[in-house]
Amino acid sequence: MKKTIIIGLCMTVALALIGTAALAWGPGFGRGFGPGFGAGPGSGYPAIPNLTAEQSAQIKALQEASLKEIEPLQKEMAAKGEELRSLRFAPNADATAFKAKQEELFGLRTQLQEKLSSLRTEVQKLLTPEQLAQLPAVGPGRGIGPGAGFGPGAGFGPMGGPRGRW
Repeated sequence: MKKTIIIGLCMTVALALIGTAALAWGPGFGRGFGPGFGAGPGSGYPAIPNLTAEQSAQIKALQEASLKEIEPLQKEMAAKGEELRSLRFAPNADATAFKAKQEELFGLRTQLQEKLSSLRTEVQKLLTPEQLAQLPAVGPGRGIGPGAGFGPGAGFGPMGGPRGRW
């Protein structure tokens, strides 16, 4: 009886030690949900008051065309962002190369903002003066831009946890 109790106690202690070590790492590794590219403050429109079916269809067509136009730009921005991070954390980081890559990324962001501004102007051309007058009251909507997406952020594990973008 005494031997059974000692064996049971040893098994319980061993299981507790193994469980503690296994759970110390957390449920995941590295990047998780957090800041990244996805829906965020941008060029989107809130529910524009009194839109006709025709206006709604035209706006949707403009938005879809714009998304097709900016998709390659977004992919290129994501690739340049990764290259920039690689340059930043390289053991023998070259400041000139980093600055050049950063300027490329800034140029792409400017192009994206210009395209989204153009979309905003085209959408506003479709609205009546009454609808335009109500836009400042409802404010900007959610469009394409930095926001909640997959990226460095609140993941769990050795690299996770809430932290900044870099």
